[in-house]
Amino acid sequence: MTYKIEKTEAEWLEELGPVQYKVLREAGTERPWSGALLDEKRPGTYTCGACNAELFKSGAKFDSGSGWPSFFEAVNPDAVELKVDSSLGMVRTEILCATCGSHLGHLFDDAYQTPTGDRYCMNSLSLGFTAE
Repeated sequence: MTYKIEKTEAEWLEELGPVQYKVLREAGTERPWSGALLDEKRPGTYTCGACNAELFKSGAKFDSGSGWPSFFEAVNPDAVELKVDSSLGMVRTEILCATCGSHLGHLFDDAYQTPTGDRYCMNSLSLGFTAE
């Protein structure tokens, strides 16, 4: 797949640093309840931590009780790419940034308390935040 923003892995590593690189470029997962954006409540926009593409609005964020920032919809359907992830002996839906291909988290259909029923379960390290 070709993305609007493409860099070598060495360039990504230099730009992101080893911790963010592990999550965004190697599909790592931060520990639950450890992310800086988990308790963010201000109005604003959540962006890709690698390329700053807009991903989610604060109005779509909800407390899922999972330990990771969760949203019930993306800012628009083209903001994210969904991909089957069959790692770790299970089948899940991986969420990638549609602009740069970086790993953001996983999508689950268990958010019955939301208008869509979807839970975009994100790593804080995969996101940036700009308050309104």
